[in-house]
Amino acid sequence: MYDRFYHLKSEPFSITPDPDYWFVATHHAEALNHLLYGIQQRKGFIQLTGEVGSGKTTLCRVLMTRLPARCHTALILNPVMTETQLIRAALTEFGISTRRMDRLGYLNILNRLLLKVNAAGEDAVLVIDEAQDMPDATLEMARLLSNLETERQKLVQIVLVGQPELRDKLRRPEFRQLAQRITVRYHLRRLSRQETAEYLHHRLAVAGADDEPNSAVRFDKAAVKEIYRYSRGTPRLINAVGDKALLAGYVHNTRKIGRNLARIAIRELKEAG
Repeated sequence: MYDRFYHLKSEPFSITPDPDYWFVATHHAEALNHLLYGIQQRKGFIQLTGEVGSGKTTLCRVLMTRLPARCHTALILNPVMTETQLIRAALTEFGISTRRMDRLGYLNILNRLLLKVNAAGEDAVLVIDEAQDMPDATLEMARLLSNLETERQKLVQIVLVGQPELRDKLRRPEFRQLAQRITVRYHLRRLSRQETAEYLHHRLAVAGADDEPNSAVRFDKAAVKEIYRYSRGTPRLINAVGDKALLAGYVHNTRKIGRNLARIAIRELKEAG
């Protein structure tokens, strides 16, 4: 609605995980490097955790674009499924279509695929988002998948991505075997106040705001302070306020987003629950 008013090419504060809008805060870069290291060194299991809306899914999307061409990737966004469904979903994501069969049949196909990938000097990476929601039996199946290996290395690198509840879950005695196999871990922190200001500017710049320097939309320091106070540096909440604030600026016919417009945006979000 407001894109034309602000001379933007796209909506800067969409909540969809678009890698083009990835903001490279220090800890986001560290998290990506941890993931790449664990995969490249074939560590088997890698764990990434972070609060709701901290940018984990976007980071997963960025990871997919940063892996070399020799990596075969599978991304599972909703792991609330049975053990058999997990294997079938992994095969589908790896690009393998199969007829319906039992769990052993799917495992045999997956094992043959991974052996073929390994023989070609390539790697297979399985990323499971929202892993804290996995049923216990399905999470145990993920551990069993890591048993697919040669005498020298794991055939598949598994990245478990989830909210802090994932860490709590893995501390339970029944998951100690899985927890012991995770040698690369990273917890994604929220943005600082300064990073929040940089994040807002970055999103606007990617959307094309800097292409119109004389009339570019901007958030002043007071607006940033209000947005940070409300969001506590959580990217998803920053996006939600930013979108509402731009709409308020459009309604008030201004390209300068100040404290009052930020407060209007925050009030509307609170009223909406």
